[in-house]
Amino acid sequence: MNITHAYAAHDAKSALVPFDYTPRALRDHDVQIEVLFCGVCHSDLHQARNEWNNSIFPVVPGHEIVGRVTAVGSHVSRHQVGDLVGVGCMVDSCRTCPSCDEGLEQYCESGFTGTYNGQDRQTGAITYGGYSTAMVVDQDFVLRVPANLDPAGVAPLLCAGITTYSPLRQWGAGPGKKVGIVGLGGLGHMGVKLARAMGAHVVLFTTSASKVEDAKRLGAHEVVISRNPEEMAQHVNSFDFILNTVAAQHDLNPFLNLLRRDGTLTLVGAPEHDHPSPQVFNLIMKRRRLAGSLIGGIAETQEMLDFCGQHGITSDIELIPMQQINEAYERMLKSDVKYRFVVDINSLRA
Repeated sequence: MNITHAYAAHDAKSALVPFDYTPRALRDHDVQIEVLFCGVCHSDLHQARNEWNNSIFPVVPGHEIVGRVTAVGSHVSRHQVGDLVGVGCMVDSCRTCPSCDEGLEQYCESGFTGTYNGQDRQTGAITYGGYSTAMVVDQDFVLRVPANLDPAGVAPLLCAGITTYSPLRQWGAGPGKKVGIVGLGGLGHMGVKLARAMGAHVVLFTTSASKVEDAKRLGAHEVVISRNPEEMAQHVNSFDFILNTVAAQHDLNPFLNLLRRDGTLTLVGAPEHDHPSPQVFNLIMKRRRLAGSLIGGIAETQEMLDFCGQHGITSDIELIPMQQINEAYERMLKSDVKYRFVVDINSLRA
């Protein structure tokens, strides 16, 4: 395969810079993809700066990928040249453990292979992600993109979309349910759109009054300023489910208080430092649950994409050239984007 142009971080302190590499040769079950768009996830920044202490440099980030199939291996049956496809956070798993058998590859008991900063199970080579002009991925981890959706807006669905869809489905968001979404960022804005499309009564929690109108535009029925005790008190013991998308460390007790008996608060934001431990009586007295959720399996991710196709849902994005990625990282840290940066990979081909 020809050389792929990419952007990589060479150490935790340096900016991302141009980087060329040659993807692996096509195996029998592989799909070769011309990358068109790649979303910018906060975990990209964590990995580029080794904030989780597991980065293997050079790191080519990117796991919200939409592209077009340009070649297929001899045994590929699921995709053909010309198909518009997506790749999310995983490119392989053990495929034999109980979690993989249940289609929950994200919980693979030997660990899934990350789209980047992972290790190829056959060769041990480090995987490179979607900040690149081309990729080679096993067909079982390549998804079909609905033709009616804007492909740039689809890209963030491969992480932000499935990260919010999976817990909403798992805990039964739908008609007759009152669902809270905490935070209106890249994850939260998708949570609002998806919960509304599922038929739930959606309440957005934010610390910023400036986000009230946008939250309603995105589909929230109500917006609560979470720093306002009076507004919070109006919703005590009333929520079936609350999805907390905030990655910054904060007190969970005010949100646990809002759950009805048997309600669940699920965390999908990954803080650098753990949240303070919740009050146990908050859980005991109403049989409330505090849970976590990690992306989704391949089948559920395809279900999410199909659901978004049926309901016309994409992410609200700001499209940037690859050359602006370092500036985008700094803006992302300031929450200066509505609501997800997406890289136009054609800028690498110029």
